[in-house]
Amino acid sequence: MLRPVTARQMERAAGGLAALIAVNAFGGAVYGFAGARNVPRRWLEGSPFADYRVPSAVLGVAVGGSSARAAVAAWRGSDEAPLATITAGGILIAWIVAQVAVIGLRSPLQPVMAASGLALIGLGWRLA
Repeated sequence: MLRPVTARQMERAAGGLAALIAVNAFGGAVYGFAGARNVPRRWLEGSPFADYRVPSAVLGVAVGGSSARAAVAAWRGSDEAPLATITAGGILIAWIVAQVAVIGLRSPLQPVMAASGLALIGLGWRLA
């Protein structure tokens, strides 16, 4: 017989997933600021971006920052954890939708990250 998942286990799951997303986003932002060497600039043709600096800033600040905030709130068991986790998941999904709209579906990581955003929303909802 399976035991029910405790609130603390849900917080740990949300915190762990949010932390992984934050690290991924911060790493992607650093890579973008460094010139995104193996990412063709032609993918940005027709977009408002001449290079990857602005998208990298958004990735680092919005996705990375919101995910880091959610991770800390969840690990601390804060009353802010549900909303922070749901918000981080929504921001991640919005980022992926915008990314696919601008450069197209280019990597299997895009749907994986979208699913991770949905998972954050689900975890946040369960924490609420």
